[in-house]
Amino acid sequence: MDDTNALMEQRRAKLAALRARGIDPFKNQFTPSESCGRARAEYAEGRTVAVAGRITAHRDMGKSQFMDLRDQSGRVQIYAQKQVLGDEQYDIFRHLDLGDFLGVRGSLFTTKTGEISVKVQSFVILAKALRPPPAKWHGLEDTEIRYRQRYLDLMANDEVRQVFLRRSQIIREVRNFLHQRGFVEVETPMMQAIPGGAAAQPFKTWHNALGCEFFLRIALELYLKRLLVGGLDRVFELGRNFRNEGLSRRHNPEFTMLEAYQAYGDYESMMELVQSLVCYVAEQVLGTRVIEHRDAAGVVQRTIDLSPPWRRVMYKELVLDRAGPDWFDLTPPQRRVRALELGAELGQDYEDFEVTHAIFEKLIEPTLIQPTFVTHAPKELVPLAKLSPADPSTVEVFECCINGQEIAPAYSEQNDPLEQRDRLEHQSGGEPQKLDEDFLVALEHGMPPAGGMGLGIDRLCMLLLGQESIRDVILFPQLRPKG
Repeated sequence: MDDTNALMEQRRAKLAALRARGIDPFKNQFTPSESCGRARAEYAEGRTVAVAGRITAHRDMGKSQFMDLRDQSGRVQIYAQKQVLGDEQYDIFRHLDLGDFLGVRGSLFTTKTGEISVKVQSFVILAKALRPPPAKWHGLEDTEIRYRQRYLDLMANDEVRQVFLRRSQIIREVRNFLHQRGFVEVETPMMQAIPGGAAAQPFKTWHNALGCEFFLRIALELYLKRLLVGGLDRVFELGRNFRNEGLSRRHNPEFTMLEAYQAYGDYESMMELVQSLVCYVAEQVLGTRVIEHRDAAGVVQRTIDLSPPWRRVMYKELVLDRAGPDWFDLTPPQRRVRALELGAELGQDYEDFEVTHAIFEKLIEPTLIQPTFVTHAPKELVPLAKLSPADPSTVEVFECCINGQEIAPAYSEQNDPLEQRDRLEHQSGGEPQKLDEDFLVALEHGMPPAGGMGLGIDRLCMLLLGQESIRDVILFPQLRPKG
């Protein structure tokens, strides 16, 4: 029998002993008066409290017991004395283990070492942990276990728990900001007959009752723009998108996106919106616009300053600076050769604009650490955006890049239904079944000029919380099946 099985047998025996005494932990109830963190924060000598949490430390001193109870807010020490509880109640502590849940009532006091504690007057066992906690209780390090069994990661690592509590704060403040700006939060379908709004491989499913194929959405865009047609002038949605593509440090098959659309706006107004939103969230959640990214040893690797104004630079300028001033004078075959020489990764069937974009994604974007609006991308990249009047080969668009990755694309929305149809037909490669006719019909009813933007919430969390992998800001990231 291995150590884990032996420990589990011991814990089951303790549970049986408790039940033999008429104590069933899983049938008990207890109502805390406050959190463990609040009990510490609002300390007053002798104040009576009722707190509950998981036992994360236990020191048996013979006739007294010290334990740490931990809940979401933090920990508090409890102190139990045999002379206060009596022999029968005190003996129950022999059946407790790390990981068990306990509720206690008692009075606050400070130990000789200055530790705020609860002097136990009564207690209730609320759950018995039949498996032992991770071997490295204070700081679980095995990344496979951390991601597959996130509950152990949250139990063992305070810093991880704080990341996800702050992620919740970030999402709340995103909503607060948009509500203050007069945006209305909406919900649109996750299952769609035609996946649109982006160029990505979708997940497929089948609707039995309707007898037809559906796709999990790859973007929120097309349904939100229907709402602009319907007269909702400022709308946003926070929701999941799904893309049947690779796993990486920056990509998860399901991810959280914010998309917002503002009638009578354009890509310029979206720049102001993104810049103000990110700064607002940073200030509300972190209390600063200066973000430090540290390595595992705590050494600062880079500092990102979100203070406005953010840099603006044209896409073509960045390409020329990296790929050579003659880049756009070369023939497409020559551009392909040079891109490979520079280290870009190209697919066999890449079109010429995709070769240029490979230069941007591989060699330019990772260098954009400080907030940068990259504007006026080639029109082929964004068929849903308006053409730039000064250069019709580009569109009124920006990619907001921070920390070497895109976090928010935005543009002036195309509202000419005829132009939109032409560009979507080109993107579909002449396959009419890929056209969202219902969306085009909606545009034909008239959509006001508008600006729209998408903000990757997972990447925003990576940026603000100093995390280098998307898996560290998603509670349950997608992993390869075991074995």
